[in-house]
Amino acid sequence: MTALFLQAAPGGMGQYMNLLFFALIFVVFYFFLIRPQAKKQKEQGKFVETMQKGDEVVTGSGIIGRINKLEDDIVTLEVGNKIFIRVIKSAISKEMTEAVNKNTANRSTTTSES
Repeated sequence: MTALFLQAAPGGMGQYMNLLFFALIFVVFYFFLIRPQAKKQKEQGKFVETMQKGDEVVTGSGIIGRINKLEDDIVTLEVGNKIFIRVIKSAISKEMTEAVNKNTANRSTTTSES
């Protein structure tokens, strides 16, 4: 009895399909994971560079404060009446700051309408 094995011819279409499959996976990863994350990092960096004294910001841990002093990589936040904390610039979150500012704006418009 002889065994019959069906195999693709060497250099056939199967190799190209494998290559195409891995290329497709890379494209999906690039457009759904890598590119959006790079865009988000770029926006965060731009946000940190444009911060000014007097801006109300939120840190990554949720502390809300007003910028009192900007140094090289250190930001001094006033979190209460004459209560100051020092944080690293990269600890300030663009997303959380925008969410709090949006929430504050929504609250002020609903209060003025009442």
